[in-house]
Amino acid sequence: MSAADIAAAAERFAGVIPPSPLQRNDRLSQRHGFDVWLKREDLNAVRSYKGRGAYNLVSGLPEAQRERGVVCASAGNHGQGVAFACASLGVSARVYLPRTTPRQKRDRVATLGGKYVQIVVEGETYDESAAAAAAHAEATGTTLVPAFDEPRVIAGQGTVVKEIIEQLGTAPDAVVVPVGGGGLLAGTLAWLRENHPGVTVIGAEPEGAASMALALAEGRPARLAHVDPFVDGAAVRQVGNHTFAIAAERRPRLVAVPEGRICVEMLDFYQSDGIISEPAGALASAALGLDLGLPEGATVACILSGGNNDVSRYAEIVERALVYEGRKHYFLVEFPQEPGALRRFLDGVLGPDDDITLFEYVKRNNRETGPALVGIELGAPENLEPMLKRMDAAPHRVERVPPDSPLFTFLV
Repeated sequence: MSAADIAAAAERFAGVIPPSPLQRNDRLSQRHGFDVWLKREDLNAVRSYKGRGAYNLVSGLPEAQRERGVVCASAGNHGQGVAFACASLGVSARVYLPRTTPRQKRDRVATLGGKYVQIVVEGETYDESAAAAAAHAEATGTTLVPAFDEPRVIAGQGTVVKEIIEQLGTAPDAVVVPVGGGGLLAGTLAWLRENHPGVTVIGAEPEGAASMALALAEGRPARLAHVDPFVDGAAVRQVGNHTFAIAAERRPRLVAVPEGRICVEMLDFYQSDGIISEPAGALASAALGLDLGLPEGATVACILSGGNNDVSRYAEIVERALVYEGRKHYFLVEFPQEPGALRRFLDGVLGPDDDITLFEYVKRNNRETGPALVGIELGAPENLEPMLKRMDAAPHRVERVPPDSPLFTFLV
């Protein structure tokens, strides 16, 4: 993988995939003390960078392979990239999607691919879908288009950082790259290695799917025992051999970003910047608040990798953000089963800016008391300790449900 491969990829889809905008973000710059620029991959036709690698691979196939068609597995965005590339080039494609793929992404694959794409929903995770796609390719002779672990795909993704430097007019001090399987990270490292080796590359992984950090620690691609699927565009159990090899050579800085922090950033994007970002798209900018080891005032380019977010997910996003910020808490409260019990709890425990957001009796019976699940949203995180003291003084028996409790998974 060389810078020449990336330059060739850019030439291959020039006029088909126009450069995405590079925009300075005042909110992020002021909040974090950097000069922050967003590479808006959410604004291209595929609404992510994935069309770059897919088009680079499919367009370079010999005619015989094009006639047999291609197959891929995807959590959503890669499938859209393949669908876009195949519709543009007149090549048939079979796209395997895991059952966890949001409806919005499934619909976009179908819209972009039209008559050239057949969608197959199979497997609970990306890895299971990838195994099904590989088996289909082996059985039929169709060409497999990997989501990240293929040199032509990596070269296509590397065109993102090439555009950043051309648009900025100079190399930034740092580039923050969202990391799933590592294709975008590897392409970024490959381009900068030859052209701007002084640029710091920071890979932002979801805390619940930090597969590149595991690979670098183990010295080889290794499988995560558990993957949180929330950041669906970057929830990969094991990075690729090609992407690992490039990362192992260059050793980027890696940071694990909590899923709740990603949700906070998604909401800030929406409410402050008017940007609709998917969870993986907010990974890079969400990492800015962590310890990145960068000097104040550094010029930092963050790749906003995708905007394919299903609107139905915003309720969960708000919930996760509130929990992460320390404003949403759950309790099991044993109430006397008599009139006015809830009112006395509200008057004695809640502060003036706090609110009950959930109240459900866990079990109704003929006893004198009954347990209820109570969700409380605080006006500010610092209201928690005073409220807990008031709970201790109240006559009710109260048990807090901590975020690491198995019960919490049924709430968020």
